[in-house]
Amino acid sequence: MGKTLIQAIQVTDGVQLTMALEHAGHNSLGADAGAYSGVEVLNVPISSQLVKDSFNVLIEFTLPEATVHHTEQCADAGKPIVIGTTGLTENQLSVLHQAAQSIPVVFAPNMSVGVNVTLKLLQLAARAFGDSVDVEVVEAHHRAKIDAPSGTALKMGEVVADELGRTLKDDGVFVRHGRTGARERNTIGFSTIRGGDIVGDHTVMFIGEGERIEITHRSNSRMTYAAGALRAAKWVIDQPPGLYGMSDILGLD
Repeated sequence: MGKTLIQAIQVTDGVQLTMALEHAGHNSLGADAGAYSGVEVLNVPISSQLVKDSFNVLIEFTLPEATVHHTEQCADAGKPIVIGTTGLTENQLSVLHQAAQSIPVVFAPNMSVGVNVTLKLLQLAARAFGDSVDVEVVEAHHRAKIDAPSGTALKMGEVVADELGRTLKDDGVFVRHGRTGARERNTIGFSTIRGGDIVGDHTVMFIGEGERIEITHRSNSRMTYAAGALRAAKWVIDQPPGLYGMSDILGLD
C-alpha cells in the first residue's frame, strides 16, 4: 500500500512526498522511497523515525501498534493524520479519539470513494427493509491479509446495524459450525474468504421471502484506496481538530 501511495502522489496535483516510514529493521531502510516504489528517484530516504518538521499531513497504512505510536507523535507535533489501518482494538481507538481533541484525524477502514458510496446505499437499504430481511456480509481478500473480517466488512455491518438499532457486539455472527439451529432474524452474519491476490470484494445481502438484494463493491486495484487517502489528506489540512470519516470528505452525511 505504501508503494501504491507513492505512485499515486506522483500523478496527483497539490501533494508531494517528503517522508516515508518503515519499521526498524526493514530491509528498505535508507533506500530512496521513489526508486523503491517503482517511480523516479525522489531523494526521500525511507526512515524509521518520524521527523515532525518534514511533513504537513501523515498518511498511515500500517499495523495497529504503529498507528497508535504515529497518532501520538502527530498529536505532539500538531499535525493532521489520515489513517487507513484496520483491526484496532477499543483501547487503540481511544488513542485516536484522544488525539482528535487537539488535531484533525481522518480514520476510515476503507478510503475508496466507491466503498463509501456503497456504505450510503447500505444505510438506505437497511432503512427501507427494516427487520423484514436477513442480513449477511461476505468478504474476500488476498491470502496475506492478517485480520478477519476485514475492517470494511465490519464497517458495512456496523452501518446496517446502526440503522436497525442493533450492534455487532450483540448481534454479529462470525462463526458457524455444526448444528447451529435456525437463524435468528436479528443476527448479522459474516463470511470470510482468503486466497490468491484478491484486492478486496465485499457483498452485503438483504435476504427476504421471495426476493434478495445484493450490494457489492469490488476493488481491482489498491490505487482506489490511495486516491481516496490523498483526497482525505488534501481535505484535512484545513479542518479543525476532530475525528472525521470519508463520509465527511465526500459530503455523504
